[in-house]
This record gives sequence, C-alpha cells and structure tokens, in this order.
Amino acid sequence: MRWPGCAGAAGQRSTMFLVGLSGGIASGKSTVVALLRELGCAVIDADVIAREVVQPHFEAYRRIVHYFGSEILLENGEINREALGNIIFSHPEKRQLLNSITHPEIQKEMLKQILKYFVLGYRYVILDIPLLFETNRLTKFMKYTVLVYCDPPTQRSRLMKRNGLSQAEAKARIASQLPLDKKRKLATHIIDNSRDWESTRRQVLRLHARLEDSLDFLWRPEFPGLKRAVKGHLF
Repeated sequence: MRWPGCAGAAGQRSTMFLVGLSGGIASGKSTVVALLRELGCAVIDADVIAREVVQPHFEAYRRIVHYFGSEILLENGEINREALGNIIFSHPEKRQLLNSITHPEIQKEMLKQILKYFVLGYRYVILDIPLLFETNRLTKFMKYTVLVYCDPPTQRSRLMKRNGLSQAEAKARIASQLPLDKKRKLATHIIDNSRDWESTRRQVLRLHARLEDSLDFLWRPEFPGLKRAVKGHLF
C-alpha cells in the first residue's frame, strides 16, 4: 500500500506542501476528516491539540486557572470546556486572553507533528484549523485550502438538533463566525456537505485523488515558510 503523501518521484528530494481544512459550526467537518483519515491522509487536528495543551500540569492550564478562576474546573480538576466556552462567547476580550495563552502552545505542538510527517517523507499534510479563514494568517502557507460547506438552513437545523438549541440560539452561534458563503470564496476546494453522506464521500474521494496526483511537493517548499510563521502567530 502506498501511503498518501509519501516521498517519491525518481529519487528526487521532495518538499512538503500543506493543505488547510476548515468549515463552520455544524457544517460536517468532522465527517470529512474521518473520511480523509480512513483514506490514510495525514491530518493534524488543531482542536485536539487545543484540548491536550490545557490538561492539568501544562503551563497553559495553570495560566487559564489563574486568570479565569477555579470555578471553571470540573471535580476532577480538569477545565470545564463548556463553562469556559460560555464565558468567552459573551466576552470577546476574554476570548482574546484565552487565545494568547493557548495559541503559542498549540503552535509548538502543530509544528512538532508537521516535522514528524516531514521526516517520514510525506508530501503533504492536512491541517484541520477551525479559524483558518477568519484570521487568514496561515492561508498563505497553504498550497490548497478546503472548505466543508453546507447551506445555511441545513447548518442551522443540524446545530439545533446537535446542541439542543433554539432557533435564535443557533443563529447567534452561527453569526459569531465568518459566514460559510464568504469562506467559500476564499477556498480553493469546496466539499458541499448539504446532502447525504454518500454525496460527501464522493467529493472527498475526488479531493483525495487530486492531492495524490499533485506534484506540487517537487517545487513548492512551503514547509520552511511555516517554520517562520510559528515565530509569530498561527491563528
């Protein structure tokens, strides 16, 4: 079996290119990521890393508890993500504070994982970053950007069902993000997840085939650029 992204053509020393993957709340990004992983793609999930770096005994954890208080903790001492999320959702300045604490740690862990795949000889890595298009700091290092899209009524309906929200609450959550219709103008590839799973699967297979056939890794050394970006801000 040939691993996606493995080094390869005619003994040439390849470089790595990066693929940015994003979506919106309840757009179905996790479904697309699961399909890509099944196909053997190297995917780095910024959300998973974000959960890891706020575990007890990490520096980010200590600083979060210092600034936000022990009331955000669960009985086992871990951070109550829902309670913290409610605080930052209604207070933008506190969201900025949280980001200033967690993002440096997330950046370091992401770079470590990218380096791992680079050493293994992968031609490309998919970076799953929820706020890829909102902040626009990483897009210039991506050869391709992929948006998982669904139409607004479907997005609202799925969010209401998934989170048990009223229509007004769902609209407010969606309105706090950059609209998907604006994001789709910024992406190089669109996965439309408005319909059934099989439709989404076919689109993911087409994207996977295109990435596998790409020879951009032979002449686009975007990986070194990311190393420089980490010295600043990834998000």
